[in-house]
Amino acid sequence: MARNKDLPSKLRRGKKLRQNQSVPSWIIKKTGGKVRYSPYSRREWRNSRLKKD
Repeated sequence: MARNKDLPSKLRRGKKLRQNQSVPSWIIKKTGGKVRYSPYSRREWRNSRLKKD
């Protein structure tokens, strides 16, 4: 992949990076452990690629 990335690509990657963060511990505690992860945070960078839109 190219070292120099275009702006839309960088914005998409940044959004996915922020979505991939874990749920805060106070939310896990507040929900009694029912909410342990966000559906977006299940993406693993080696196993799934981002769309090239």
